[in-house]
Amino acid sequence: MNSTHSEPLDYLVVGAGPAGLQLGQLLQAAGHGYRILESGHAPGTFFGTFPRHRKLISINKVYNGTDDPELNLRMDWNSLLSPDPDLLFSRYSKRYFPHADDLVRYLADFAEAFKLDIAYDTRAERIRRDEDGFTVTDQHGHEHRARRLVMATGLTRPNTPDIPGIETADDYSVVSVDPEDFIDRRVLIIGKGNSALETADNLVETAAVIHVAGPHSVRMAWNTHYVGHLRAVNNNFLDTYQLKSQNALLDGNVLSIEKDADDGMYRVRFSFSRADEVVKELRYDRVIVCTGFRFDASAFDPECSPTLVIDDRFAALSPAYESVNVPGLYFAGTLMQQRDFKKSTGGFIHGFRYAVRALSRILGERHHQQPWPHRELASDPAALADAVVARVNRSSALWQQFGVIGDLIVTPPGEPARYHEEVPVAYANERQLPDSGDYFTVTLEYGPDHDKVDPFDITVRRTAQNSVDDAFDAAYLHPVIRHHGGGGGELLGTHHMAENLENHWDDPEVHHAPLAAFFARELDRRPTPTPTPTPTPTPAGR
Repeated sequence: MNSTHSEPLDYLVVGAGPAGLQLGQLLQAAGHGYRILESGHAPGTFFGTFPRHRKLISINKVYNGTDDPELNLRMDWNSLLSPDPDLLFSRYSKRYFPHADDLVRYLADFAEAFKLDIAYDTRAERIRRDEDGFTVTDQHGHEHRARRLVMATGLTRPNTPDIPGIETADDYSVVSVDPEDFIDRRVLIIGKGNSALETADNLVETAAVIHVAGPHSVRMAWNTHYVGHLRAVNNNFLDTYQLKSQNALLDGNVLSIEKDADDGMYRVRFSFSRADEVVKELRYDRVIVCTGFRFDASAFDPECSPTLVIDDRFAALSPAYESVNVPGLYFAGTLMQQRDFKKSTGGFIHGFRYAVRALSRILGERHHQQPWPHRELASDPAALADAVVARVNRSSALWQQFGVIGDLIVTPPGEPARYHEEVPVAYANERQLPDSGDYFTVTLEYGPDHDKVDPFDITVRRTAQNSVDDAFDAAYLHPVIRHHGGGGGELLGTHHMAENLENHWDDPEVHHAPLAAFFARELDRRPTPTPTPTPTPTPAGR
């Protein structure tokens, strides 16, 4: 076998999708030795095929009434973080839901702009670990070595349910997207997510009957605030169901699929959840499986294979995005969503671009003696409140990775405060980054029951905007500041800033003054530093 490097690199990154490119740019800027291994002939090959109907559901709102680049990133869900202010996806498309081909072009230009070290046509076929780190063998027999490995491959294997006969059905990844191929057909689509409803919507005009089936309730993104749940752009099918247009949503489990050898029809046994588990046989011309994807761990040797969780779809990760059982094996991109699965935005570019930047800083801390960037400020209530108000009114990272990534303020007694931006909250609490005393975390969060009520039901009571006294009960996105300390990082106090319709948390009386009062109370709880005793002089001759 040939080895491409005699000495191991600092990092091998597997996958040149958005996460691999983002991490490569950050590693390169930090001066670390790295190489990205990509199985395709260009960056972002996943988006050359998916989504199948070519409309992204990641928004691209170009006109936001501001020229603040940080605020604009709140509405730009496709750009990677870059030192080049002009390298923005919004320069590639003005469409709110852009075409996937535009993202492919953007990723190629991003890789070229920074001359990233990418080995194309290099598929990782075997991954093993030894005392020097990791060795990845590609399909050509070449070996690539690094002290640490970062998987940025995304979810690449179909997440196929264990249903007898499902191998006879069409998979979302290969089924025809031409509606003419389904004229007057009875179609069953298995799955209730965006890929399933996107597929159903494509067939509404031509298929005779469409049934969309799955064991779980459809969850709307507008209700849960999780953008991976069903988006409005894909929910036209629900309208056809509710208005009796020969389509239906089936709640329950597909028990078996059998293709009739005589007429080519599918006989599907289905157990209805809302009909006392009644089992009925249904007949279809076509069956399409749209049940998502999973992480492919097949390349790993058994001794370094990561533990899998969530029905074996994801690797189990520590708060540092490292495998819980394989030291030195890290994960970037949509694979990071194991940490906030179906709760925040870790599975999507607008969320994981910040998690990847946090990972680059974690790697710098752990392996290169590079402390987390911070600035110092006066450790007094007014100064801390000023800093927090300024950040929550601008930050895109806290806005996108709500409840997951936050700012961290370390307040050592008798010293200036240290303000660290964009720290994964779980990492801060576990790592004890604030190793010298009390600290505050600053996050944007929805209320704990924000997904339990219909957001359009005006009879449901909501906390009034700018209500200081009721801020703790706010369901909409708002800043939350928590005080940790006591030597073990225990939670000592929590402050909710009042929610605001336009997300402006800068009113002197409503937002700043209560926050400053909270800081004053909490800072008074810190232990007083013990003065260093002056040594007693030793008398001469003793």
